[in-house]
Amino acid sequence: MNEDVPERVRPRGAGLWSHVCGWEDLLVPLDVAPGRMTLGMAEGWTRRWSVTWRNGGGEVSCGVRDLAQMPLADGGPTRWFSWRSGQRHRPGLQFLVSTGRHHDAESLEEARVLLALDFAGDLIDVVSQPLKLRFQTAQRHREHTPDFLAVTRSGTWLIDVRPRELVGSEDLESFAATAEVALVCGWRYLVAAEWRTHVLTALDAFSSQRRQLGDPLGIRPALLASAGQGLSFGELVDTTPFPPVARAQLLHLLWHRHLGADLGSPFGDASLVVSPGGPGR
Repeated sequence: MNEDVPERVRPRGAGLWSHVCGWEDLLVPLDVAPGRMTLGMAEGWTRRWSVTWRNGGGEVSCGVRDLAQMPLADGGPTRWFSWRSGQRHRPGLQFLVSTGRHHDAESLEEARVLLALDFAGDLIDVVSQPLKLRFQTAQRHREHTPDFLAVTRSGTWLIDVRPRELVGSEDLESFAATAEVALVCGWRYLVAAEWRTHVLTALDAFSSQRRQLGDPLGIRPALLASAGQGLSFGELVDTTPFPPVARAQLLHLLWHRHLGADLGSPFGDASLVVSPGGPGR
């Protein structure tokens, strides 16, 4: 969590409430099971499949069965990206409040995943392109590099990023193999293929005020107190004598999950804002 918050109470009724959701709730699940059919997983496969990662400037390898004991989170990317004219994706660096550092993202889609992890992932650290997996299929050996390894307070995630419309049969095979590796290690695995409707626009709005923000006018306590009255974002803003400042403070409180909004609906002045502690908290 980005900042300490009170015990959370989920509002009644349906909704993707920002103060109680996990980062995985922001995505539409992709079923990777069909890719498992072609994997070479005969007895002893955890010894035959291998993983390579960078540590201390060099490469280290081990079998999948030993991976969980290895310090992958202390390593660096197994591959690097560069910029060139005419390329179709947009690599860059994404700053995360949770870690206080910039992290590599090979595309805008990867940058969005980092933003979601920063917001709702209970994040401790994240490594881009953390390992190279060499696995067997029924026909040949293949290699795959997952996009992120995210260490959170609730567990470790291995993550791939691929828009659903671009996922092919070989992608599913790679994703299924990576899911098996995560299972062996006691990690969780997810493919970020499709976002739930309205989520990205809300996160983009919240993130505009995610960095440290002072409160010299003392608006924040009044906003927190009024949030238990069933008011919308715009109504909360109007309860203060300084609406422009109140907007910034509300977005900051929403990002840090001191307040909540329904990410499953379009975010705006009409959006209900709730208190994590429930009505009257």
